[in-house]
Amino acid sequence: MIKKVRSHITQNEPPIFERSSPGKAAYQLPELDVPPVDAGEALGAASVRSGIEGFPEVSEVEAIRHFTRLSTYNYAIDHGLYPLGSCTMKYNPRVNEAVAQVEGLAWAHPYQPDELSQGAMEIMAALDAALCEITGMDAVTLQPAAGAHGELTGILLVRAALEAQGNPRKKILIPDSAHGTNPATVSIAGYEVENINSNDRAMVDVASLANAVDEDVAALMVTNPNTLGTFEENITQVAEILHAKGAMVYMDGANMNALAGIARPGDFGIDVMHLNLHKTFSTPHGGGGPGSGPVVVKRHLEPFLPIPRLDRVDDQWRWNYDRPRSIGRVRAFYGNFGVLVRALAYIMAHGGDGLRKATIDAILNANYIRKGLEAHYELPHKAPVMHECVFSDERQAKRGVSTGDIAKRLIDYGFHPYTVSFPLIVKGAMMIEPTETESKQEIDLFIDALVSIAQEIEENPDFVKGAPYSTRVSRVDEVTAARKPIVRWTPPGD
Repeated sequence: MIKKVRSHITQNEPPIFERSSPGKAAYQLPELDVPPVDAGEALGAASVRSGIEGFPEVSEVEAIRHFTRLSTYNYAIDHGLYPLGSCTMKYNPRVNEAVAQVEGLAWAHPYQPDELSQGAMEIMAALDAALCEITGMDAVTLQPAAGAHGELTGILLVRAALEAQGNPRKKILIPDSAHGTNPATVSIAGYEVENINSNDRAMVDVASLANAVDEDVAALMVTNPNTLGTFEENITQVAEILHAKGAMVYMDGANMNALAGIARPGDFGIDVMHLNLHKTFSTPHGGGGPGSGPVVVKRHLEPFLPIPRLDRVDDQWRWNYDRPRSIGRVRAFYGNFGVLVRALAYIMAHGGDGLRKATIDAILNANYIRKGLEAHYELPHKAPVMHECVFSDERQAKRGVSTGDIAKRLIDYGFHPYTVSFPLIVKGAMMIEPTETESKQEIDLFIDALVSIAQEIEENPDFVKGAPYSTRVSRVDEVTAARKPIVRWTPPGD
């Protein structure tokens, strides 16, 4: 008779509450050599926390092993390729972290007086100058805490400038290839959304745009390169159409990873744009934060930037609050400072030539993947791509397999899934962005995995639809999980 035993190789780690036993502790101290003192009497009852009901009681080694095991369950950029790209997770050089952990920066307090904050303010001023140079713009605010926050700030700047001219106008145009946050931003800012269709090359249809621009249009929000990874080749003409009607051009700079060192938005007619420092210039953004979404503007929008502004007075940096045309604060204090430090470290470590090379590498990697997969997956748009490529599941869908199924099977090959079902203008989208840091060897493994999955679908589609098979938890009911999430641990038997 074979006895079934638990294996450490594929052990499913139970909640730490299930490891708890009364009386266990993660420390051991010798007996006191002084009389004990009641904490309530010494500190006052109000200063002493009561015990935490149900708090797990475990040994030190159990606590260490529990959290170490859990850490190995997560896929991370230190493990391998993230085909989600810079949008969520790209490699962050360790020098960024070392610089951000310098004591004077890591422990800087926003209430410090200006005299004690000159180093931090110098860093922000240097980042200001670098971002303006990289984008070809004239001024920047570092306050916005993330990309969507930057979008809202930018559109509020447009509204303020148009109001100063006597008419804020009524609507903003958004191409169907834009990022999904753009329409929400427009609505929050008090404008109406009007969609502009793409042409057959996945770019803004210039004729449709020209017909849509009238005196009610405040701006166009364009993502460039767009969500299909395509550069808007007619962007200068697009800007001229908007400017001829007194409207402005807002550029979503989330994909600046494909432009830095090669093209400057300010040179092709952009009035205002946000940058995602946590994407283009690297910070650990996976898992929801932190982020940073500075907004860069042309000179005519500078008077409306959020307060305070950084000024040089008598050889000292000072915060200037005397800005009567400003839209006001958009965030407490001065931005996510730790992210700003990391971004400047990244920019300075690369230098101008290095940033250009990183961009070229990102473009090369994306096109290499596109070429390696185009014989196996449908490529809905044939225009050249920049930093990302978008396939569809059209061929595989004929055998009942969707983009979600392919992504689940990719986990069995040791890769994090690509971006599933986005952008929405591509049915069954498979968005792949390798970023600039991936080697040819890693990308070849990724291509081989997707080619192998395409072959599996031809031979046994039901097998792929049951993936993943190598994970501790198999495929879950995602609809039920979303509608009925379990967020509280319940002891067994309760």
